[in-house]
Amino acid sequence: QVQLVESGGGSVQDGGSLRLACEASGFGYSSYCMGWFRQAPGKEREGVVLIDSDGSTTYADSVKGRFTLSQDIAKNIRTLYLEMNSLKPEDTAMYYCAADFFHCLDGLGTILGYWGQGTQVTVSS
Repeated sequence: QVQLVESGGGSVQDGGSLRLACEASGFGYSSYCMGWFRQAPGKEREGVVLIDSDGSTTYADSVKGRFTLSQDIAKNIRTLYLEMNSLKPEDTAMYYCAADFFHCLDGLGTILGYWGQGTQVTVSS
C-alpha cells in the first residue's frame, strides 16, 4: 500500500534550522520520482527538491545551498529527509512530500500522483 507520511515541521526564527522527514511506503525497490513541494498562503505550489531513482537530485534555485535532501531505506519504506538551514521568512509554507513510480521527466514540474498530508513550516523574523 502506498502511503506518504510527513513529520518535522514547526516554528523557528529567521536563520534557524528544521529537518523534515517523509516515510514513503511502497517505494523501496522500484523506479521513482519523489521529493518536496511547498505552498504558501495565496501562492501557487512550487517544487522544492526532487530526487530520481537514477540518483539525480534537482533543487529549486531559492533553496540551493541551504536545503539538503537525503534518504534511507528499510524493507519497502523509503524515508526522505529534508535538512533546512538558514531558514528565511519566505520559506514559510505548508510542505508536502510527493512521489510516483516513474522518473522525474520534467524536473520540478513533474506531476506526481501520491501526496502526504503536509507539514507546516513557519519562519519568523
